[in-house]
Amino acid sequence: MQPVPDVLESDIRAAYAAIAPHVRRTPLIEAASPIAGASPISLKLEFLQHAGSFKSRGAFHNLLTRAAPPVGCATASGGNHGAAVAYAAAKLGVRARVFVPEIAAPPKIAKIKAYGAEVVVHGAAYADAQALCDAYVAESGALAIHPYATATTIAGQGTVGLEWEEDIARLGLPPIDTALVAVGGGGLIAGVAAWFDRRAKVVGVEPEGSRALDAALAAGRPVDVPVKSAAADSLGARSVGALNLAIAQRAVDHVTLVADAAIRAAQQWLWREMQIAVEPGGAAAFAALASGAYRPAAGERVGVLVCGANVELDALAALVAG
Repeated sequence: MQPVPDVLESDIRAAYAAIAPHVRRTPLIEAASPIAGASPISLKLEFLQHAGSFKSRGAFHNLLTRAAPPVGCATASGGNHGAAVAYAAAKLGVRARVFVPEIAAPPKIAKIKAYGAEVVVHGAAYADAQALCDAYVAESGALAIHPYATATTIAGQGTVGLEWEEDIARLGLPPIDTALVAVGGGGLIAGVAAWFDRRAKVVGVEPEGSRALDAALAAGRPVDVPVKSAAADSLGARSVGALNLAIAQRAVDHVTLVADAAIRAAQQWLWREMQIAVEPGGAAAFAALASGAYRPAAGERVGVLVCGANVELDALAALVAG
């Protein structure tokens, strides 16, 4: 069996040096906790990243460090990663084909097309789109950009943690004790956990109906799980990758699960209290705190990664109005 590679702080620093000219250094803000009497929270506003999510970091890292053939690159995505690859490919002059499942939100598909990529809609779930993408890559020789399961992607996503920790220090704020991070396939949490490497406790947050990392940690190996969640188009991976799991086993404290109702309530709170409009997956980490699924200790400094903005505005308006 081939040894599973690792992603180290040095890999993330190298990734940041490569992508820094191409990505936004997204802001962080201190905000009152939704828990009465708790310490202020640190919000990393990664939903302000190009293409609306952290995924642009991994997309740029892949395209800047791996050569694409004339046929271009290909990827499968629930939407956010596809938009990020389409955006990065357009900026770097690379052709892109993006495979998305039928559950992908129309605004995400529209964004992918607007960036100039070819879109192929296939299958009921992300795994179906990934299978067709794999077949296309094998036939065409296109550069495959996996949304979460490779060291190149994980190192790119880990630059979120680098910025977060550096900006906390630059602003003279107390370090965070805990980072709450939403989990789909595990690329973001693997990168953030690899960066903090126990300098902060990293806690994964998954929807109750889409718990690929929680199940993998329990089984000690990646396993397939059913996916049924309001956040399925961004947190709907059927299983995590081997490298994602290996990093989580050494560097993620635990996973907490949140109900769809808690995610929707978090979307409402973020809009009403802070005028932050995010998709369900982007609100999941905050939902863990606001719902009590994660309960900080007295004086614990909690950081929340707000990771995705590609929300259907009509749906958000109806949610907030309700």
